[in-house]
Amino acid sequence: MNSVQMSIYVLGVLVFLALVFDFMNGFHDAANAIATVVSTGVLKPQTAVAMAACFNFVAIFVFHQLTVAATVGKGTIDPGVVDQYVIFGALMGAIVWNLVTWYYGIPSSSSHALIGGLVGAAVAKSGTGALISAGLIKTVVFIVLSPLLGFLFGSLMMLLVSWIFVRTTPRKVDTWFRRLQLASAAAYSLGHGGNDAQKTIGIIWMLLIAAGYSAAGDTSPPLWVIVSCYTAISFGTLFGGWRIVKTMGQKITKLKPVGGFCAETGGAITLFTATALGVPVSTTHTITGAIVGVGSAQKMSAVRWGVAGNIVWAWIFTIPASAFVAAIAWWVGKHIM
Repeated sequence: MNSVQMSIYVLGVLVFLALVFDFMNGFHDAANAIATVVSTGVLKPQTAVAMAACFNFVAIFVFHQLTVAATVGKGTIDPGVVDQYVIFGALMGAIVWNLVTWYYGIPSSSSHALIGGLVGAAVAKSGTGALISAGLIKTVVFIVLSPLLGFLFGSLMMLLVSWIFVRTTPRKVDTWFRRLQLASAAAYSLGHGGNDAQKTIGIIWMLLIAAGYSAAGDTSPPLWVIVSCYTAISFGTLFGGWRIVKTMGQKITKLKPVGGFCAETGGAITLFTATALGVPVSTTHTITGAIVGVGSAQKMSAVRWGVAGNIVWAWIFTIPASAFVAAIAWWVGKHIM
């Protein structure tokens, strides 16, 4: 593949913009990791975000195979169409959609905003022939599958725990699961960091390959890319997306520590599985499905289906909306860069 002519200044700006997206990813998705543990009263918000940020970074030592980064960087759009304008459009599409949904407190997917951005910018440049169907189909399938898996694991965990502790007093159950929820929240944050940081790693890796600073046959990007992306998402989580916490933690269904534990554990299992398979899933979709699963395992009326339905509509619009913005940003980038 021929290298794209790109100044070091433009390369630096785009890497910075990618890290801004990564920071916003952590900022926007912090609610997914902390909403349950905060809403159940197990941890104070400041403590919860600090713990989540810490485990976001610790994920760098757990997920050594950069399977998700490879899917984003090499398996979504044809590497031959990648240039500074496509990357600029993709990042701007994702960032703008993240800002809109954060402002209105909508727990949408940063992951799918990024995929939508890549699709929109690539199609604006070269048409639909620039898309790699295998990688996109895998991503689209998991738009449906990840919340279903979260729902399944969350509800199964709730039923299993209810059966095991059927003869235990509610007070004892509450006490035990206040402690256990610390472990489940840490596991979910670990899965969040492991899957989401790799998406930005994939974008920067794609950019470096296009600019000729990395070879297309490399099995991993430079170490500084990996460390900077995990650092950026951790700092984003540390600042937290407070507008979304209430929606995730209490508006969908009322959670107690036992429910928070089951939701986080179910979500963590889903994230670990998806990362191992190299699928860039949405942590938002996953934890929402798990929370709904926990609520419905108790009784169907415990779930506010209207709120859950509004969230689903946001999921449906994420990829086309971010793709539309990315196509406009690609055109703007062609004239200013």
